[in-house]
Formats: sequence, structure tokens, C-alpha cells
Amino acid sequence: MASPSRADGIDVRPVTEAEFTDWLRAVNTGFLRVPVLAEEEIEGRRERFVPGRYLGAFDGGRCVATFRSFDQQLTAVGGARVAADAVSGVTVHPTHRRRGLLSRMMARDLAAAKDRGDVVATLIAAEYPIYGRYGFGPATWTAEWTVDVPRSGLDARWAGPADGGRIDLVDGEEVRELGPGLHARLCRRRPGAIDRDEVWWKWNTGAVRVEPSWKQPFFAVYRSASGEVEGMAAYDVDDNWGDAKQPLNTAAVRWLTGVTPAAERALWQYLCSIDWVVRVKSGYRAPDDLLPLFLPDPRAAAITSLADWLWVRILDVERALEARTYEGEGTLVLEVAGVDGLTGGRYRLEASAEGASCTPTRESAELVVGLGDLGALWLGDESAVRLAAAGRVAEERAGAARKADALLRTSRRPWCPDVF
Repeated sequence: MASPSRADGIDVRPVTEAEFTDWLRAVNTGFLRVPVLAEEEIEGRRERFVPGRYLGAFDGGRCVATFRSFDQQLTAVGGARVAADAVSGVTVHPTHRRRGLLSRMMARDLAAAKDRGDVVATLIAAEYPIYGRYGFGPATWTAEWTVDVPRSGLDARWAGPADGGRIDLVDGEEVRELGPGLHARLCRRRPGAIDRDEVWWKWNTGAVRVEPSWKQPFFAVYRSASGEVEGMAAYDVDDNWGDAKQPLNTAAVRWLTGVTPAAERALWQYLCSIDWVVRVKSGYRAPDDLLPLFLPDPRAAAITSLADWLWVRILDVERALEARTYEGEGTLVLEVAGVDGLTGGRYRLEASAEGASCTPTRESAELVVGLGDLGALWLGDESAVRLAAAGRVAEERAGAARKADALLRTSRRPWCPDVF
């Protein structure tokens, strides 16, 4: 009998360091990017190469499908960080679709993650229909706003924060010094946030350039009246002038981090006050972001994109439900329908403000939930009542969905600021 890793003559296995360039070309092919890579990009991306975490499907020595995972820390409700298996770089060549290559790579990776003790797996889905069959569900959403600055009602003569703080323009080196600590503070506050490693800060400040089209953005830092760094933004500005020589420029935010509402307000107000800028594009934000509420006319901020973002697959139900906090108090017996034998079963959740316990049980289930929907419910964004109305979860006891919402939902929506 042929080895499972070599079915149909295609070998699914870890990529060696010598094969990294071929793997990277295959990634570019799968994502419809130019398959020819500059040496600088290859070496920059090689910084993240970890043996065993890069998988490839090889047909006659040619890499025809790719898969990568890496260690990640994900913030649960309440601020605890849980170990996550972050999945990225998933591609299959158009010549090799519908042969089960992704399923083989995914099964291998998730089994290894379970053995490592990871609590969840995460990914950003390029296509919606693919990942539900592997137990992933959309756990956070993202929105993009475009602000019509002249309509915003902000004072065009604005010269600085009214709270005694200040905005400074800084360079990439200072961002690499100040940014990691600021982002760590955000992660303690925002469910759904993920860590940023040293390589992230290098790539996003120009210390290492991996995209041929990359250009240096502007960096703005907000310091409170006491001098503490509480916010930071990276943004670009285009060069667009009308026929009558009127400026029509757009400031496009790459990322904006604020650990206080005052910091967010000051940074958005700053961006809307830049001379010649008539539009501000917000970049990826939480769907309940405060941006519109900072404007005298919130209608000046129009949502131009709204979509699912971070997908979560629970690997350890007990540890996942015990890691987060709960505003309410109560018990709930869940039947979790697994998809691959790694996760699933019946669990009793006992939750209160002091903590939670989750243990296997033989009690009758109150709510039956699929693994993907549990991932969506776990971070507090989705509603069990809504899913029940759509036929996605089943109430075995009347009122169980409402009880689940009272325990699991959060007052602010989770948010993942990053793509990976």
C-alpha cells in the first residue's frame, strides 16, 4: 500500500531550507503574484523559516501546494493569552486542485498543533467556503471607513490634542523602539488581538524590505500629557490634484494603535487635519470602532468594506473556555460536534466573574454546536440566538441559546488588527 504522504505520486512533507525559494515561488503563483522573486525578498522572508512548520506538496520534485504555520499568542476575552497555531501561506496550484492536498497538509499541521498543546488554530481566510470543513469559524470581523474630511465638522485650524497631549512625527527606528510595548498593552485590552514579533516590526518600518513596491510611510506618535506613549499610526498620502489645482489627496492608514480613547481621538483628528488631505481611509478596524463617534458629523465616515477577518478553530475545548472571562454567572452543557477526531465531545461549563471550569460530562446537552461556530462564539462576537435562528446550532433545552449569549457575548466586539 502506498504511503499516505505519497498518494497519487504527490509527496506532502516538510520543506527543507534548500527548498525554501521554490516554496516561496509556489506561494506567489498560488496568490497570483509575480513568481520571480528578488533576492532581497527571499532573504527577508527567510527570517521566518522554521523547519517543520513549512509544508509543501511535491509532484515530481516541483512544489505545487504550500502551507505554513507558526506560533502565535491570541488574546482571549479578559486579556489572557493563549497559544495558537497560526496558519498562513496556503495555496494549491491551479493544475493540482481537487486532489485533497490542502486536506492532507491541514490534517498534518493540526495534529502537530494538538500534540504541542496549542489551544486554538487561527487564520485569515482569503475565500470563505474553504475552512469551515476543517473546524474554523469567523471569530472577528473588520471594517474600513473612508472619512470625507470637509464634511466631518472638525475644526480645520486644529493644532493639537485638547487634553494636553501631543503628536510627534517619528522615524522607523523610534517605532521599533516604542511600538512593541504599545502593542503589548493593546493585546491586554482587546480580545482577538495577536502578537507582533521582531520581524513584523522590521518589515513594517523598512528595516527589512520584502515587498518590491514597499515605500516608507509616515509615523505619528501620540503622547499623553504625562508624556506616556498611548498611540501610534502609520499612514501614506497620495499626490492627487484636481484640474483647478485643488488638492484632493487621501491619507491611507496602514495601522493605528491606541490604548486609550484619548489617543485614538487625537490620532484620527490629526489625520483629518493634514493640509491637502480631503479623505482619510481608516485601514482595517473593528466594526464597532470609535472613529465615527469622534467626528461632529459621524456620517462623514462611511463604511467602504465589511468582512469576516480572523477565523478560529478550537483545539482544546476545556482550556479555551477556561482561559476567558465571563461577565455573567451560570452553567451550560455543550455538545461540540467535531470534524476530524481531534476535538469534540460534551462539556459542562461553569462560569462566574471569579473564573470558569470546563469538564467532560455525560449530562444531557443543552446546546449542540459545531466546532467552527464554537470558535465564533468563543471570542464573544457571534450570537448563539442568531446562529440558532439560522439553523447553525440546535437547542436541546429551550432557552439554551439565550443562556449561552448571556455567558459568552462581550460588550465590545473582538478585533484582530493584523493580517498574516
